[in-house]
Amino acid sequence: MSWRMLHTMIRVGNLDASIDFYTRLLGMKLLRRQDYPDGRFTLAFVGYGDEADNTVIELTHNWDTASYDLGTGFGHVALGVPDIHATCAQLAQAGAKITRPPGPMKHGSTIIAFIEDPDGYKIELIERKAHS
Repeated sequence: MSWRMLHTMIRVGNLDASIDFYTRLLGMKLLRRQDYPDGRFTLAFVGYGDEADNTVIELTHNWDTASYDLGTGFGHVALGVPDIHATCAQLAQAGAKITRPPGPMKHGSTIIAFIEDPDGYKIELIERKAHS
């Protein structure tokens, strides 16, 4: 069996707002959600496909923690999009916070943008044109 990335875990303050952001705004599906009453936390997994074949995001909500300091170790989650300008326009209209508008990557030519989820985590959008 070969190694593969399974998920990225993010601690979130408001699980419902985070699920809404990743599903409604970014088009992911809520794959599973489970409460752990003895540990006072809930895990929700979101992604673009089944966990057996796709890397997903684990949203961890500790019931007694309203928010987190983001820290400096975690960078961002990156998503490929076909038309970054149209995507950012749609996301902005839907209420997403665009922290870096679409444009070339510093010292490169790849077109990127950044948005933030409800907890302030960065999501990088990378334009991925279909090859003809």
